[in-house]
Amino acid sequence: MPSKSRPLLLFVLAVLVATVVGSIIQTQFNLAALQAIGAPMPLDVRLRTTGQDLLGFSPTLGLLVTLGFALAIPAAVWLSRPLPAARLAIFVVAGALAVLLAMMLANALAPMPTLIGANRSVAGTLGLMASGSLGALCFAVLSRRP
Repeated sequence: MPSKSRPLLLFVLAVLVATVVGSIIQTQFNLAALQAIGAPMPLDVRLRTTGQDLLGFSPTLGLLVTLGFALAIPAAVWLSRPLPAARLAIFVVAGALAVLLAMMLANALAPMPTLIGANRSVAGTLGLMASGSLGALCFAVLSRRP
């Protein structure tokens, strides 16, 4: 793969990883909330709903992740150059903060109090931030020079 296109492809992969994992987390938090108020939640419903959300919700989350990562990934690259021993930690934190800040922006602009359901609880927000960390970590590991 040409070296100029590699960072872009790794960026897209990082966004995809964070988006897919975040979408699954979002779905499971929503289903758990429904189950908590008495709705039956068999495995087939969980799997079908997860698949539907991967198709229907992922584009929205993907846009938010892309916006956050457009700032966070270059910042993490820049910050990690003088601190190579801290490279992975820098990317993990950058990915988490990218998703957190994107959620905060979306919630500030959305007509409803919280745009993404999982973002209504600390656990859900941390789960979504973890998806950002995982995506950014993928970028860090795959972009590492030998």
